[in-house]
Amino acid sequence: MTRMLIVLAAAGALVGCGTEPMRELETLLKPNRGEAALATGLKQYEDGRYPESLKSLQSAIDQGLSERDRVNAHKHVAFIHCVSNRERACRDEFRKALRVDPGMDLAPAEAGHPVWGPIFRSVKAGR
Repeated sequence: MTRMLIVLAAAGALVGCGTEPMRELETLLKPNRGEAALATGLKQYEDGRYPESLKSLQSAIDQGLSERDRVNAHKHVAFIHCVSNRERACRDEFRKALRVDPGMDLAPAEAGHPVWGPIFRSVKAGR
């Protein structure tokens, strides 16, 4: 709520202003196009609908995401490739996630997964 008040106050101060600060504010207020596809893809993933999830997650990446969301999308794409016995694609997706955030790590439950846990550790160690 406080953040919204600050944003509204800033917007009011810049009304009619075609300057760079106004364009930056508009960018902050505009929803990211890939967010809806990411949410859909993650729901499909949780439901075990991996082919549909893969398409939605790739669409989200293609449409544009914040760095944090891009890492999350690549990580889930990697998970899908790993459980589908596509190890090379799995490794490639983990590499993409690590390029966005070199400090990225898996949650404890994810890291302990018998398929993608060792692959992720191997990719991260090879950086």
